[in-house]
Amino acid sequence: MKTKEQAEENKICPLEMAVNTISGKWKIPIVWQINEGKKRPSEFLRGIAKVDRRVLNQQLNEMVEAGILTKQSFNELPPRVEYSLTELGGKLVEILWQLNDWGKLLIPDATKA
Repeated sequence: MKTKEQAEENKICPLEMAVNTISGKWKIPIVWQINEGKKRPSEFLRGIAKVDRRVLNQQLNEMVEAGILTKQSFNELPPRVEYSLTELGGKLVEILWQLNDWGKLLIPDATKA
């Protein structure tokens, strides 16, 4: 019995992995910004209201580690960094579009009121 309980505790749930990977207040807005063509942290700061630079950098780094984004550093002065979506990140964008469509179903239709 003990072995079965341990196996259940160690079982990896794909949905939980996915949600944990994109959890974070700013991760989805960052992915949207990159999908719309923005690449630099300064552009994200202008495009996302109230995000702190430290938190932005932390979440960008987490998404790079997860394989959603790639980071390219340029050897220039001042230093320049650009982010782009990986193939995995592109698949996330497709899912976010579907989630967006589902969210529209949750919004009450103003014409029915």
